[in-house]
Order: sequence, then C-alpha cells, then structure tokens
Amino acid sequence: MHSASDLDSAPGATIVGAGPAGLALAVALAASGIPSTVLEQAPLASLADPPEDGRDIALTHRSRRILESLGIWDRLPADEIAPLRRAQVSTGGSPFVLPFDAHAQGHEALGWLVPNHRIRAACHAAALAQSAIRLVGDARVSAFSRSATAATMRLDDGREWRAPLVVAADSRFSGLRRLAGIGASMTDFGRSAIVCRMAHEADHEGIAHECFRHGNTLAMLPMAGRQSSAVLTVRADDAAAWLALSDTEFARRTASQFDHRLGAMQVAGSRHCYPLVAVYADSFAGPRLALVGDAAVGMHPVTAHGYNFGLYGIERLAASLKMLKGQGRDLGDTAALQRWAAEHRRTTWPVYQGTNAIVRLFTNDRPMAQLARGAVLRLANRLPPLKAAITRQLTGSA
Repeated sequence: MHSASDLDSAPGATIVGAGPAGLALAVALAASGIPSTVLEQAPLASLADPPEDGRDIALTHRSRRILESLGIWDRLPADEIAPLRRAQVSTGGSPFVLPFDAHAQGHEALGWLVPNHRIRAACHAAALAQSAIRLVGDARVSAFSRSATAATMRLDDGREWRAPLVVAADSRFSGLRRLAGIGASMTDFGRSAIVCRMAHEADHEGIAHECFRHGNTLAMLPMAGRQSSAVLTVRADDAAAWLALSDTEFARRTASQFDHRLGAMQVAGSRHCYPLVAVYADSFAGPRLALVGDAAVGMHPVTAHGYNFGLYGIERLAASLKMLKGQGRDLGDTAALQRWAAEHRRTTWPVYQGTNAIVRLFTNDRPMAQLARGAVLRLANRLPPLKAAITRQLTGSA
C-alpha cells in the first residue's frame, strides 16, 4: 500500500470512497491486474480499526464466494460469523408464520451474518496487502469534469486528480454522483431503524425473525453465541423516545415486542439509529464514470440485499474492466461501461421495487392492508415455486 503527497494522476481506476464496496472493488481490480487509487475523505487512521456501528450484514452464498475469491472472507473473525439456518416472517398478531429453511433448499445456511465493522476492517486489511492499491485519506472531492481522455477531480485542498476511469463508492448520498450530474430516485419511508446487540437467555438456533407488528417492525438476527442483533423500525418521530430509554427498559421492551421467545434480554452493545431512505441512481455509468455499492443502489435493509448487490456489481465490473485491459482498450470505454450498467440494473431493479412495495404494504396498519399482509404470507407459503424463488434470492443463488 502506498501513500502519496504529490497526487497528480493515476493509472487504472480511481475509486472515491474507502468503505467496504470501494475497497472490495480495489481488491478485485488488483486481482485483475488493474491498479487503483482510493480517495477517502476521512483520515486513513480511521479505516484500520473502524468502530462498531450496530449494523450487521447478511451475506449470501454468492457474496461469500466473491469475498473468498478476494481473500477477504478469511480475514473475518471466525467467531463473529453467524450462520442463518432459518428465517421466519410474521405479521401483526397473526399466528401464521412464513418460514424459510436452508436445509429444505439443500443449503447448510441461508446466509451468514457478520458485523459491518468487521467487514470494513477485513476489506481494509485485504487492500493493505495489495501493492497495486494506493489509499489516500483526507481527500474530499469538490469538483468533477471529463474529457475525451480522462476524468479530473479537484479536491478541497486544491489538488487535482486525473484517471481514465473514476468509480463512485461514496454512499447512497454520493457527492460524486451529484457532481457528475446523475440524479437518483429516493424513497424516504419516514422511519428510523434502531439497532442494538442483545444478549438473551434462550438459544436462537440460527433463526432470523422479521416481525411486522402494528406500529413498528422488529427483526431479531442471530449472532454468535446467545446474542442477536435487534433491529427495531419505528416512526422517525418515535425514535428519540426509544433512544432515551435506559438499557434495562430498552431490553425489557424489546423482549416484550418479541413475546419473550428468547427469554429475558440484556443490552450487549451501543444503540445506533439510522434513517431509512432507499436510493436508486438514474444511471449506473456515464463517460469515464461508474457507480457501485450504495452510490448505485441503496436498499431498504428488510430483504438484506444492500451489500450483496454491491458485491455482485463489483464482481461484474471487475470482469468487464479485466476484459478491456486484456484487449488493450480504454478502461473508460463508454459502451463497455453501459453494458455493465444495463446488466446490473436488470439484477437490481425488480428486487429494489419489490422490496419497497413489501415495506409499504407491511408497514401499513390500515385494516385492509393488515388483511392483505396476512394473505400475502399465506399465498407465498402455499406456492412452493414462489417460496423457492424467494429463497434463491435470499441465498444469492437466483
């Protein structure tokens, strides 16, 4: 890994954003023989040991294979990887549950749950091991332009950076996306997700629960040991009251929301609150520019596709750029980038729209919507092909 004080131009690709998507892409490009520079607005020291942020990522089988191929999976702490063996979806006070079983579909697990900060640290460590990756901190992009031969970025401190291809990986509220003149459709659900690690008396048995209650939603995601990640989705104007609760009262209310199925609970981590806003970029690519991760598709977390879609797009983009390099062609080739973008849209658009529709229906507490919610779950359970298709999406084998 290199650092640089006189930054002027870079071969290969320049990636804006050193989150888990940007760093995974840099590692994928290095494996394809393509050097990259990663510009990160935060100081470099903050990347090596990122703080716990309460978020836990459900990784599919395909995502695991991608991370294994990049040497990232083996850098994750084995004792913090929790298999998701089953999943159950319920609604309101209905006793009906829609189950998904990994073994019924021939899998050991539906997926694996890993703390987000562990993924960030593993991606950073994998990038450090690659001499083809240059990481630059305190680099905030303030202007972006393109010519026939290169893209140019100006940083806040006056430095200019040129590259044949620039990739935006700087979050769902991407500043680079906006500087490039690319719009995005945003859906603000008017909800906030409060996430917290909880310890509990009973064994969760590797079962993930998604409980669409009246007034809020509670997900209980199995972590290593007798701990789960509690994800409570509430109206944005109710979030402050939940955050103000003592740890004892928060644990008591969470256990009650879950009908005490895991026994008494205790808070085992800090509480974090995130606004729920889904984002879909109007375009994933333009002249000398590509968007990956949440800069392209920022998903509502209910279907757990967010980082998985990021990895799928990264895998395909790296393969496309490897082909261009092998043919001695320009990495910023617009036609090649548009073909990649079209393929990624075909993968993500139906699931993005379907996820938003599910969220709207299952957070609507009007009587007709409640009836529809129960009907949808019963229908999905009675149609094995539909249930199998949902499971394939969950595992990443679709």
